[in-house]
Amino acid sequence: KAISSTIIECFQQAPHAAALTPKCVILLPHKQVQAGRKMRRTYLCSSVLRVSIICAALLGYGLAFSTTSQRHLGRHVKQGARVAIGDSIGKRRFVTDWRVLRASGDGKEASVTDDDESSDEDDGIGTPQEWEPNFFDRVKSWLRSEEGKEDIRIYSISLFIALFIRLLIIEPRYIPSLSMYPTFDVGDQLAVEKVTKRVRPYNRNEVVVFNPPQTFRDILGEGNKRSKEALIKRIVAVEGDKVEVTRGKLFINGKPTDEPFTAEDAQYEFGPVIVPPGTVLVLGDNRNHSLDGHIWGFLPKQNVIGRAVFIYWPPWRVGNEYLY
Repeated sequence: KAISSTIIECFQQAPHAAALTPKCVILLPHKQVQAGRKMRRTYLCSSVLRVSIICAALLGYGLAFSTTSQRHLGRHVKQGARVAIGDSIGKRRFVTDWRVLRASGDGKEASVTDDDESSDEDDGIGTPQEWEPNFFDRVKSWLRSEEGKEDIRIYSISLFIALFIRLLIIEPRYIPSLSMYPTFDVGDQLAVEKVTKRVRPYNRNEVVVFNPPQTFRDILGEGNKRSKEALIKRIVAVEGDKVEVTRGKLFINGKPTDEPFTAEDAQYEFGPVIVPPGTVLVLGDNRNHSLDGHIWGFLPKQNVIGRAVFIYWPPWRVGNEYLY
């Protein structure tokens, strides 16, 4: 707000304010401030939800692990698990959670009686302390158990399946800007599928996520971290199409296109150009506020990560309208 107020005052005080170009006023409208507030609120709600889900998952895992460990530890103790605590007069002393066992020289075990304990005290051995398993003992016991081995196998398979789905089938993405408004708003989270790009060609009006081409990186500069971030735009023309943007409208092969998903008519001129083989032309739905193909050129098909299929967050924007 302070920056916007300062810029507005400069506009009012500048003697040649009327000569400034309209693009200089992009940061001034109240919609940008509202978008910033909305982005912060959405990000906060999303973060709280993510933390809640993670805490619930950890709590469930901890309860399951604790139940399995205690069940196995109880069985282990009942079977007479022993820990050596010392040797005295040729006899080895062992203790458990519930009772103390004595092993004679020939390996035979005998329970300790009150008389034995008194004789031990006379021998100067002293009363042994009961063994209380710590966390690492529980983990080792769990790892050696059949339940532990079964759990590890299940967790490993689940992790492998999750990574396989994430890398090759579908992945989540987050919208950080208004370049695709109104189709996507700031804070929207969507699913991007990666399978169909291998089996069918790209069509006009499809929304794709892609790695930026080299021309985009050159514009932003290699030192800018945003130059390597994935982008999301809409395919408006495929290879062989003749493209032109004039009088605010998009023309494909000489015919105007119907674009109900755009925010406003384009305020720039582009083309006519022919889309080269192996590439597509992508533009943002917010035509006048998008760094897209009309600036940095054509997108190679191999840069495409996948197609956007539906919005899953926030709940009131769930759907796939205009994603085709």
